[in-house]
Amino acid sequence: MSDDEEGKDLERATFGGGCFWGVEAGFRRVKGVVATAAGFMGGHDPDPTYMQVCEGDTGHTEVVQVIFDPKVVSYEQLLGIFFDIHDPTTLEGPGPDIGRQYRSVIFYHSPEQKAAAGKALAQLQNSGRFRSRITTAIEPASEFYLAEDYHQQFFEKCGRNYCATPRNMEE
Repeated sequence: MSDDEEGKDLERATFGGGCFWGVEAGFRRVKGVVATAAGFMGGHDPDPTYMQVCEGDTGHTEVVQVIFDPKVVSYEQLLGIFFDIHDPTTLEGPGPDIGRQYRSVIFYHSPEQKAAAGKALAQLQNSGRFRSRITTAIEPASEFYLAEDYHQQFFEKCGRNYCATPRNMEE
């Protein structure tokens, strides 16, 4: 997604929470989300492929970029959805997806997003909702690399039988 697609009234958020197929599907269902894209962020190799990221040597995390209309859905609401659709207590990925590329991370695009993410994480940790410590990282956004086309809107193309369906996504 380019900056042109965002427009002046739209904002960008980036989340990593396990396999990007399910995370993207979770956000695509949200009113006010204009676009999503599966990709990679946070690593050191430029323009990585899915296979390179899976090998674990690029340092990238599977992420979903979300373009949203803050007049319809707030960043704070997106944070709540993010914590609802994945397990933020596993250090390197939930369920069968294990490795740094599947870690729970919020990449912020502004000081306001950083503050909101920190507040949401602290509230969640103090809520008692999870028995284990929240391991979600909060990091500045870096270059976003779009994953290959077959990863985009994967659940819509192939169904949900390929990986664990995120929590709270059942119809």
